[in-house]
Order: sequence, then structure tokens, then C-alpha cells
Amino acid sequence: VQLQASGRGLVHAGDSLRLSCAASGLTSDTYAIGWFRQAPGKERERVACTHTRDGSTYYADSVLGRFTLSRDNVKTTVYLQMNRLKPEDTAVYYCAVNRRGFLLKLWAGTAHYWGQGTEVTVSS
Repeated sequence: VQLQASGRGLVHAGDSLRLSCAASGLTSDTYAIGWFRQAPGKERERVACTHTRDGSTYYADSVLGRFTLSRDNVKTTVYLQMNRLKPEDTAVYYCAVNRRGFLLKLWAGTAHYWGQGTEVTVSS
């Protein structure tokens, strides 16, 4: 299984950016997938996660209303549309999958697969 994240960028506060995560090698179309981030000197935190079958989606309070998680089922790609970016959104963003579809476990950080991370820098 591979998770290929892309969309890294250096933007200004208030700008928008879209991250993509292309998943390949998964044997089922039912899984949980989402985004986490880790800022320099800080612990990894969850951003947004979704279940591919029922569409349930969770967002961290810090991004609710600004970030949107969406999926392209045909391409097995998830997108994280990030609007009204803030300097505190600066981090390396990681895509992750819980292959058994346990959304709550993924939300708690239990993932079977992690992408390589893509860097987002927001200047003030």
C-alpha cells in the first residue's frame, strides 16, 4: 500500500492550498483515511478523517469551517482543501489509512499506513 501525498507549498496567511493523497494497493474500498499534521517541536495532531463507505467525517476544531476533506472514489484520492490559512497551520501534513475502516481509531491516530508527508508553510 502506498499513500502519495502532494500539494506542498509556501503561502501567505489567508491564502488557500489543496493537498492530495493518492492511495494505491488497498484491497478493499472500505477504509478510513485522513490527514494529520506535525508542526516543528510539537506532537502530531489530527486534522480531518473520513470513512469511505458511509462518508462520516471528523474535523479538528482548529480547522473546522476552513478545511474540507473530499474524495475522488474513482481515483482513490482524498483532498484536503485548506482555506483562510493561518501561520499556526504550518506543519508537515501526513495522509494515513486505517485499512479496517475504523474511523474512530484512525481519529485517535491508529493507522496501518502513513504517507511520506508534505510540507505546508504559512507566513504571516
